[in-house]
Amino acid sequence: MSNEIRLADLVVDCPDAIKLSQFYHELLDWKTTELFGNPAVISENGVMLVFVQEDDYVPPVWPEVEGRQQKQVHFDFLVSDLNTMITKAEALGARKADTQFGGSQFVTLFDPAGHPFCLVQA
Repeated sequence: MSNEIRLADLVVDCPDAIKLSQFYHELLDWKTTELFGNPAVISENGVMLVFVQEDDYVPPVWPEVEGRQQKQVHFDFLVSDLNTMITKAEALGARKADTQFGGSQFVTLFDPAGHPFCLVQA
């Protein structure tokens, strides 16, 4: 008998759950939904990001700096046109990280709540 365990969703703490949910909805073109009273977005293949508002949220610093809030996780999104998606992300409120390591393969940005994410050329 198999006891399969599947990832249900990823919960993202942030200072404004509605705002961040809207950012990812527009960036990724995923459907909006709700889980346990929290705004969420879901991909066609079932990947769900749930946004939970935390009043004491502290954005991470990246690259990491000793003694400051470290990133706990970051997202890599495969895209067909890297430059177009960078422009779209910035228009929606993301900002490009000052430090980049991806060359022409990927670019690191910060979402409006300060979470780092990478757009990766597919």
